[in-house]
Amino acid sequence: MNKKLIIKKVNSYVKDKLYGEGSGHDWWHTDRVRKLALKIAKKENADLFIIELAALLHDVYDWKFYKKTVRKNALEKLLKKYKTKDEIITQVLYIVENISYKGGTNKVKMKNLEGQIVQDADRLDALGAIGIARTFTYGGKISRQMYDPKIKAKKYKNLTEYKKYKKIIQL
Repeated sequence: MNKKLIIKKVNSYVKDKLYGEGSGHDWWHTDRVRKLALKIAKKENADLFIIELAALLHDVYDWKFYKKTVRKNALEKLLKKYKTKDEIITQVLYIVENISYKGGTNKVKMKNLEGQIVQDADRLDALGAIGIARTFTYGGKISRQMYDPKIKAKKYKNLTEYKKYKKIIQL
């Protein structure tokens, strides 16, 4: 298994797929998450290969736009195509499936250090000016008004309720 070649091919695939994507889950978000995750990982003695793959793939076939089976099958097929070991694929898919905040409804606690690192990097990218810009970008993508004082903040009981309100597109 040639890790450098796998990263190079997956990087190219993700960049082609997400470059110019209009929901704030684009190539540049992915690149920032990857760089930050790798920076954190070097201080934590974590598996850099798993972290880089998971960071690159975390928003490809995002759950907000694709059914879970589409995401899992497409990512598994991609990683197998590049001859990634099955145990690596399993770990990467676990991270990708459980990374999202999902409107505060995600109760899964990442069980491995690599997943915790990628999740932290992804959430850090949701802060500050970039995070605010991404929020407005995503709102525009799903046809939300920027501001309406009549709409009150809402807490969701579960992911089904959250998806219904957000009018999330499932392909």
